[in-house]
Amino acid sequence: MGRSDPEEGQLPASVKPPDGGWGWIVLLGCFVITGFSYAFPKAVSVYFKELMHDFHVGYSDTAWISSIMLAMLYGTGPVSSIMVNQFGCRPVMLVGGLLASSGMILASFTTNIIELYLTAGMLTGLGMALNFQPSLIMLGTYFDKRRPLANGLAAAGSPVFLSALSPLGQVLLEKFGWRGGFLIMGGLLLNCCTCGAVMRPLEAGMKRKMERVQDKYEAKEMLPIGERAEEAISTIDGVKKSKKTKKKQQPRKGKKLLDFSIFSNRGFVIYSIAKFIMVLGLFVPPILLVNYAKDIGVPDTEAAFLLSIIGFIDIFARPSCGMLAGLKWIRPHVAYLFSFAMLFNGLTDICSARANTYTALVIFCVFFGISYGMVGALQFEVLMAIVGSQKFSSAIGLVLLIEAFAVLIGPPSAGHLVDAFKNYAIIFYLAGSEVVLSSLFLGMATYCCLNQGKKTPQPEKTPSVGGGSDTEEAESDVEDHAGDNHHLSHSTNTAVVMDSEAVNHVAEDHSADGVEQPAAEGAVPVPGECNSGPTVERESF
Repeated sequence: MGRSDPEEGQLPASVKPPDGGWGWIVLLGCFVITGFSYAFPKAVSVYFKELMHDFHVGYSDTAWISSIMLAMLYGTGPVSSIMVNQFGCRPVMLVGGLLASSGMILASFTTNIIELYLTAGMLTGLGMALNFQPSLIMLGTYFDKRRPLANGLAAAGSPVFLSALSPLGQVLLEKFGWRGGFLIMGGLLLNCCTCGAVMRPLEAGMKRKMERVQDKYEAKEMLPIGERAEEAISTIDGVKKSKKTKKKQQPRKGKKLLDFSIFSNRGFVIYSIAKFIMVLGLFVPPILLVNYAKDIGVPDTEAAFLLSIIGFIDIFARPSCGMLAGLKWIRPHVAYLFSFAMLFNGLTDICSARANTYTALVIFCVFFGISYGMVGALQFEVLMAIVGSQKFSSAIGLVLLIEAFAVLIGPPSAGHLVDAFKNYAIIFYLAGSEVVLSSLFLGMATYCCLNQGKKTPQPEKTPSVGGGSDTEEAESDVEDHAGDNHHLSHSTNTAVVMDSEAVNHVAEDHSADGVEQPAAEGAVPVPGECNSGPTVERESF
C-alpha cells in the first residue's frame, strides 16, 4: 500500500532517544542553563566592592551572596527532583527562570545586605536550581549513544559564560552602577525561560495518533464505504474512550516524588561517597589561587589572569573529554576514566603546592584546567550510566544535596587553615589528597564491588540436570497435547455437523425427485448416528 500502509507508521512501545534532531536545540538550552548556573555566582563578585561601600559591610559579608547561591543550587536538589517528578521538566524550568530573574530584579531595589541575601542569594539561587537539574534530565532523555559528547558540550557552558559574564558585569558596573547591573542581569536570566520552553517532552504521543489513524484506515479497508464503516469507526473510538475512563476510575498507584530506592544500588552509593570526598577539595585551589599569587608577589592583573587561563583550557577540555568518553572501547569503562580525571586533578594540586613563581603557576593552571574540565564533563555522564534515565531525576537531586554539605565544609575549612597557619602549601596538599583519595576509592570500589559481582557465574538450568526442568517440560507437553486434542475434537464435531447438514440437504433433494436410495449391506440405519449416515449418502451420491 506504499506510504499509506499502517505498518509503516507504527512506533515502538518505548520511544528511543533520537540522538539528534530537536535534541541539539535541547543541548543548546542545557549549555545556556549550565553556564548561568555555575558562572553567575562567580560573576556577581565584580559588584562586591560597590556593595561593601554602599552597605558598609566587609568582604566576608558580601561573599555570602555567592555562597548562598551555590548552597541553593546544590541544597535544593531534592526539591527540584520532587517538582520534576510531579509536574515535568518544562513547567519547572519556566518557573525557575521567572524566580531567578525576579530575584535579581528585586535585588536592584534592596536597601541592606539581608535583603540581598533573600533576593539575589536565595530567590535567584532557587530559580537556577530549578533550571539546572531538569535541563540535565532532558539532555539524558534526548541522547543515548552521543550522550557523553552531549554532556561535554553542555558542561562547556560554565567556562564560556564565566569568560563572558565577568567582563560584562564590569562594563555594566561602570556605566549603570550595581543597581542597573543587577537589573540588566535579571533581564538576561529571563533567557532561562526560553531554554525551558524548548525542552519538549519526549513521549509516545505520536504513537497514540498513529494508532487512531490506523484503526480508522483498517475499518475503511475491511468494511464497505457507508454507514457500516462510520459505525465501526465510532465503535472503535467509543471502546478506546471507555478504556481510558476505566483507567482513570481505577485507583492510581502513588508516584514516588523522590525515589530513595536508588540507595540500594551499590554503584550509586559508591559514586555518592566518592563525590562527597572529591568536592571537599576540588573547589579549594581555584578559590585561593588569586590570593596565593598575590602573596608571592604577582601583580593583581596577572594574578587575575590565572583564572582566565583555567577557563580557556576548560572550554576545550570538556567537549574533548566528552568525545573521548563516547568511544566504543572507553564508554563501558567510563567510571575508570572519571577516576583517572580525579587522580589527575589531585596530583596536579599536590605537585604544584610548592610553586612560587608566576611561570609555575601558569603551568599549574594549564594542567588544572585540563583535569578540571575532564571532571566536569564526566561527573553526570557516570551518574546517568549508573542509575539510568528513569531514576536520574531523583539521583541527581540526592547527589547535589550531598555535595552541598561538602561545599559548605571544604572551602570555609580551607580558609580557616590559611588564617591559622599562613601557609598555602598545606591547603594544596590537603585538597589534592582529598581528590586523590576519592579517585582511589571510586576506582577500587568499582572494580571490587561491581565488576567482581558481574563476573560471578550463575548456575544455568539445563534439561539434563535435576528433575524440575524435565517435569516442567513434560507438563507443558501434556498441556500442549491436551490443547491439541481439544482443538481436534472441536473441529471434528464441527465438520460432522456440517456433513450431516449437507447429507440431509442432499437426501431431501433426492426424496423430492422420487429416487429411492439403496441401503448398504449390513448397514442398519440408526437415527442420530453421524458416521453411518454420511458414508451411505456419499456412496449413493
